[in-house]
Amino acid sequence: MEIIAAPAVVVRPDRHCIGIRLVTPFRGMFAVRDRLMEELYSWADERAVAYGHTFFRLHVVDMNGPMDVEVGVITDEPVQGDDRVRTATLPAGRYASLTYVNHGRRANGMLRDWVQEQGLTLDFTTSPEGEHFGCRYEAYLTDPRFERMKTRWHVELSIRLLEEHAE
Repeated sequence: MEIIAAPAVVVRPDRHCIGIRLVTPFRGMFAVRDRLMEELYSWADERAVAYGHTFFRLHVVDMNGPMDVEVGVITDEPVQGDDRVRTATLPAGRYASLTYVNHGRRANGMLRDWVQEQGLTLDFTTSPEGEHFGCRYEAYLTDPRFERMKTRWHVELSIRLLEEHAE
């Protein structure tokens, strides 16, 4: 694993996006992601939708069961979706973030360890279905359409932090 940008807290505004969300088993999840990226790119290109980085959002994580995931792209403004491709927003907030190349599981572990060491709290709840995240995603800074080798992608991993309110 190569760290391109060290862990840090970043503040992000709401970001418009479109995406395809579904539930899939962890095993085979990345093959599903790849198929959804192709489907989403075709949908957006057919409609001449301008878009930026691709992201892979993990809504509910259960490494031993179903994963609630979304493949999306950032847009400059809201885009009308349909039954399959939905209009969405990556929510504003403070995020723990790092950028890496290769070894996503290690990068996730490193970011979660860093959050704990900093005394920060991730925005998630736990239920029998798994960990429900306020917002957790990987943004692909390398365009997957032009670099097919996933081990070369620059990936920005971000997990929203729980907002602490003064009493």
